[in-house]
Formats: sequence, structure tokens, C-alpha cells
Amino acid sequence: MVGDLGIEPSVSRLEGVTVPCHTLRPVAHRSAVAAECEGLITGHVRGRQQENRLQIVASLPIAVPHINAWTKIMKKPKWVVEKEQAKKAQNAETVWLFGLHAVRDALLNPARDKLRLMVTKNAHDKLVDAIETAGVAPELVDPRKFNAPIDPQSVHQGAALEVKPLNWGRLADRAIPDDDTTPRLVLLDRVTDPHNVGAILRSAEVFGAQAVIGTRHHSAPETGALAKTASGALERQPYLRMRNLADTIVELQGMGYLVLGLDGEADLTIEEALEGKRDRAVALVLGAEGPGLRQKTKETVDHLVKIDFARGFGSLNVSNAAAVALYAAKP
Repeated sequence: MVGDLGIEPSVSRLEGVTVPCHTLRPVAHRSAVAAECEGLITGHVRGRQQENRLQIVASLPIAVPHINAWTKIMKKPKWVVEKEQAKKAQNAETVWLFGLHAVRDALLNPARDKLRLMVTKNAHDKLVDAIETAGVAPELVDPRKFNAPIDPQSVHQGAALEVKPLNWGRLADRAIPDDDTTPRLVLLDRVTDPHNVGAILRSAEVFGAQAVIGTRHHSAPETGALAKTASGALERQPYLRMRNLADTIVELQGMGYLVLGLDGEADLTIEEALEGKRDRAVALVLGAEGPGLRQKTKETVDHLVKIDFARGFGSLNVSNAAAVALYAAKP
């Protein structure tokens, strides 16, 4: 390569073509030629300030479009940009927990990142041991001016803690136990009420479920209301949110899980579906109150099952149904 910067040719078999450096953006062989151009420009800046024109060589006919076209070519795809933005937003996300039980258990959870604690004198006295264990410096607040960024109607009991959401890891990390436990899972199909999910987490902890699994969209996120209803269970009971519920069911089936979807119009009861199979890993799928399970979910589970009701009326709140189903599905 030759040019007015005094750079010797690197390829002697090629013809030279003179183009302005600011328009040099080859389409073919972008990496090699663009790198050479960048090196020449660097040499130009460091050396003599001469006319901004270079003589380059090309091994075959190549297009030399304007820099805007090159910039457009080099732009990240939209989906990549959106994924990066979502990751940044997730990293910046925080949650305000409130209520004595939720705050105490979060303070005592070593896996929880704690950012800011606001307490009244009365709440501080009740939480003093947990505060000392966590090593968090509390902000004492006048109970008449409790201005934590939570819903004013929240029953905060004088305690609010800003935290990072918990990361429970991959599905396989939670679905496959380390010991000889016969696992049970609860899957939620568009259950969006945080109070219901909080209550389900409590039941899941009581009955020894490996995890509660929702979806990233159309399910209750980790919030102060969910944590308060869970009454501390959120800190101990894994709560995962997966991208696609049907794909999650298929993945669990591949791990050997028997997946049962609760449907009031099913022919089988939970007990009948598990007869002779209680030693198997079982996942129970519950839908939102009213709509129930989506059609795709019904088509993906192994069996549709119902809770065996004593009388004609057979309807339960989803959190109550989860508790009954977990009891009925005990190993």
C-alpha cells in the first residue's frame, strides 16, 4: 500500500485506487481494509498533518459507500440493543420490602443485597438483632413522617428495606435436588396477583416444594406486597420466572417430571393420577382465577387433574388450591 503518508506497500500485486479517507468504508474485506485504514489514519494523526487522502489497493472490485452507509451496516440489531437495555434495567432494579417479618427475614438472608433500611424507633427495637447481623446502618424515621417510597396504604409496621431482587439460578439448579428428596414444583400460568403468589410461596415452603415457577411476563414480580404476604418465605422459597411456560414444562418432562395441570373439568383427581407414581418428581400447574390454564398449557402437560371436592361446588382461590394440591401430591 502506498500513499502520501510514506507507507510502503504491503501487497505488491494489486492496483492502487485513490479515494478520500473519510469515505473509505469498503463493503468487501471490511475487517482487513478498515484496520489498514485505521492504522493509516493513526499514523497521519501522529505524524505530519497532510492532505486527508490515501492511496489504497484492492484485490477485487469493492464498493466504497459513504460513511453513513457503513455506520448503518455496523449498527447492532434491534433485538441485541433491547436485550442489553433490559439487562441494564434489571441490574438497576431495586425492590422496597416492608413489614416486620419480610424485613427481618431479608436482613437475615446472606444472599440478599441490602441497600437502605428505614425504621421507626419501635421497629428498630424489634429488629435490632437482625439489623446487627446484617450490618446495615438504619435510618431512624419519625412514624408520622414515614416517607419510604412505598404505597402510603401499605401496612409497613415502621420498617422498609430497599434490596436487589433475588437470583435463584437456573431451572435445573432448583428442579433437581442434591439429596434423595422426591421433588415437587408449583408452576403458575399467568397468576399476576402478588398476594396470591405470596401465599403460594408460604404453602410451597410448608409442603417442601423445590420451587415456585412463574413467567417473566404476565406473572407477579418480586414486590413489597408479595414479600409481606409471603411473610418471609420469599427469602427461603425459590421463585423463578421463566421466559415461556410451555417450554419450561417440556424441559421438566425431559428431566423425568410428571406434569399435572389443575382443571376443574378434568376427569382424573390428583390422587388418581398419582396412584403408583408418588415416587416420581411431580410439577403442579395452576392457572389464574377465572381463565384457568391456557390452551397451550393444557396441551403440554401430561395430565389434567382436579381437586376431589366433597360437594357440587368446586372452586378455590388459586393460593388455596395450590396448598390443597401440594398436600394431595405429597410423596
